[in-house]
Parts: sequence; structure tokens; C-alpha cells
Amino acid sequence: MKIRLFLVLLLSVLCVNAHADAWDTEYAAIESSIQNVRIVDKVYDITKFGAKSGVKGSGKKNQKAINAAISVCSKNGGGKVVVPAGLWNTGAITMLSGVNLVIEEGATLQFVFEPTLYPVVETHWEGLGCYNISPLIYANGQHDIAITGKGTIDGGGSNDTWWKWTQVERFGWKEGDYSMRESRKILQQQSEAGVPVAERRFTVENPMRPQTVNFMNCERVLIEGVTLLRSPFWVLHPVFCKDVTVSGVTIINNGPNGDGCDPESCDRVLIENCLFRTGDDCIAIKSGRNKDGRMWNVPCQNVIVRNCKMEDGHGGIVVGSEISGGFRNLFVENCQMDSPNLDRVVRIKTNTCRGGVVENVYVRNVEVGECREAVLKINLNYESREQAERGHVPTVRNVFLENVNCKKSKYGAYISGLEDDCQIHDIYVKNCRWEGVETGMNRIEGKSRKVVFEDVVVGN
Repeated sequence: MKIRLFLVLLLSVLCVNAHADAWDTEYAAIESSIQNVRIVDKVYDITKFGAKSGVKGSGKKNQKAINAAISVCSKNGGGKVVVPAGLWNTGAITMLSGVNLVIEEGATLQFVFEPTLYPVVETHWEGLGCYNISPLIYANGQHDIAITGKGTIDGGGSNDTWWKWTQVERFGWKEGDYSMRESRKILQQQSEAGVPVAERRFTVENPMRPQTVNFMNCERVLIEGVTLLRSPFWVLHPVFCKDVTVSGVTIINNGPNGDGCDPESCDRVLIENCLFRTGDDCIAIKSGRNKDGRMWNVPCQNVIVRNCKMEDGHGGIVVGSEISGGFRNLFVENCQMDSPNLDRVVRIKTNTCRGGVVENVYVRNVEVGECREAVLKINLNYESREQAERGHVPTVRNVFLENVNCKKSKYGAYISGLEDDCQIHDIYVKNCRWEGVETGMNRIEGKSRKVVFEDVVVGN
């Protein structure tokens, strides 16, 4: 008995030391390695290119003017493309290297619901490669691009526009309206069948809802200060990007699949001082879905989240579920969460269609008023009925929570492992106070090992 106690204490000490070392070493290394955008201080006003504020039916004309300003700015070595105060209707915008799109205070960039103004481009949709109508603000293969300012980007999502494509009545769909469900199903089938991405084309005839901001294969990205409202789909979605900073951004998007910020297969990401109020996950880290994600095999890695506030959402800090390429090195600190419409605080979700390894998740100093389900949820059985090839067993390991406190929830920790394979291990929760737990308990099902709670209070 004494030997066993000694081994448990030794394990706890080693765990604490490893946790502390990661914050002193890996965290500091990630923070110092993130490169800032490099943009010259030269101004291009969109009104000089023919943009008109507050004019009904001006979406196409303003789209042409804004894209022209971006093109000239980039060709001349870069600078600031300024959207001044006023209401500016527009269609899709394509960012180019060296350009900072500045949405000034009092300006609203209003994206109109006219699908023909969104040309077909290469993108990712729920972790699968495809061609689809353009995200509202798009870039591919660019460097040193930014969206800044104190203005507003309004995606125009509502039950009368993009959201009703879900074929869900509470989001405005009515019998006879267009539904994108068949296109989504086709895309998933094409991925499973190995159809080349270039042949997975969804046009204005059969589109899927676009993201608000989607940057593909870009380096040195900054999104700062702006407010983003009513996205058709996910809000911020960088894919295969390096050195991404999201700072001081407000995201309010209560629509379907309304994720706030979803870095996918990115390296070196900083998300700080942001407010999230979403209809889905606030921050969701991804690395491709199923066969596509395993084929690309590009993990998302080296992500810092700090000083953020999460209100509504399915999860505050989430890894998955499209995580087939794996993930490593997440550092979360000094965040606040509180809403009866926030389901979980820290969530890791995946399944046996995905595969991949999720590891090295460090969370500290998070204060939560209430969440609906659990403070920590790890689920290897997410979307158990998904129609895709099974047998790709995921692993979740090395998860550390310290001083993560919550006043109200249903469970403390909810860990759902596989029944026949132990792939959740080395989970350490220390110095946490989970009060007002409705069930008065943690819930652990399926197989897991080395799930350690040290100085954790779970009470109702």
C-alpha cells in the first residue's frame, strides 16, 4: 500500500513538472515564433475606385470597385485598402498579398445574398476539399494579408437568406426552397471514393453555404478589431496557413454551424482578446475529415488562445471533430465563459472514421459561470452513425487542466472512450472547483487510463 501511494504521488509530481515545463518552454517558443504581417503604410480609398455607400442594388458595382482597389494596391507593393464610414453592399472579395483591408469605425461591409456574385473557388467545406461558391472574403496562396479596423463585416445570414439552405424549418426553410443537403452528401461520398478535388465542383446551381473569411495556403495573416456578424456558415476559417493572429475581434453569429474561428491544419496561431457568441463552437481546431485529412496528413499545431470571452456555443475551446490529420500543442489561459447556451468548456470530439492523434492540450486559469453539460468533455464516439470507412482509431493523450473553475454544469468531466480499445490516456486535472454540478459527479465510460484528478472539488 505504501509503495502504491508513493508511485501515485511520484506520477502526480512528474505530471505537474511536465505541465509547468510546457508553459515555460513550448508556450514561450510558439509565442516568440509567430511572425507579424508586413504591410506598407500606403492608402487606397475604395471610393476612388467607384464604390458607393448606401445605394440599393450596388453590390456588384462595389464588389468590382473593392477588388480593383485590392488588385492595384497589391501590384504597387501593398498597403491599406480603406472602407470608410457608411454601408457598403458587396459580393465576394478576394484578398491579395501585402493588403490590409481596413474597415473603419462606422463602416459596415454588407455582403448581399446574390449567389451569382460569389464565383466558384477552391476551398474546404467541413474538412473536405472541394470547389464551391466563394467565401465572402477569400485568399489562396497569398502572404501578408490583414483585415483590421473598428467597423463591421455583416455576412447577411438570416432565415431569409443563406441559413434556410440547411433544410431546417427553424432556420427559415420551407417546402420547395433550395436545400444543400444533397450537395453535402455528394461531397462526403466523393471524398470516400477518392474523387480528385478538382472534380468536386459545387456551383451556383448546387452550392453550399460559404464561410465569411477563408484564407487558404497563406502566410502571415492578421484579423484585428473588427466585428463579424451573421455568417452564412463558419466565420473565420484559415486552412494550411502559417502565422495567423486573431486579436480583439467580436464574433456574433447565432446561425446554423456558426463556428467562430476554425484554424484547420495551420501552424502557429494566436487568438487573443476576442468575444465569441456563436450558434456552434466558439473556437474549433481542425485538420481535415476522414480520408481527405488522412491523405493530406497535415496536423494543426502550436495554437495559443488567451484572454478571450466565450458566451453562447456548443463548446468554448474545441478540438475536432474534423481532426484526421491530428493536432498538437494547444495553450489556453485567462479566458472567461458564461452562458446557459454554452454546452462545454473544453471539448475534444472525434471518432473511428477520423483517426489521428490529439495531444498536448494545456488549459489554465479559466473562470466559468455556467455551462450546460460538462467542463471537460472527451468523446471518441462523436457522430456514431456517420457513413464513412471505420477502423481508423483516434487517440487523445496528454491533456492538462489547472485552475479551471465552474459554478454550474451537469457534469464535471465527461469522458467517453471506446469500448474495445483504450485510446484516451494521460488526462490530468488539478486544482479545479466545479460547483453546482447537477449530477454531483464526473462521468467516465468506455476505456481510458491515467485519468488523474488532484485537488478537484465536484459538488452540487
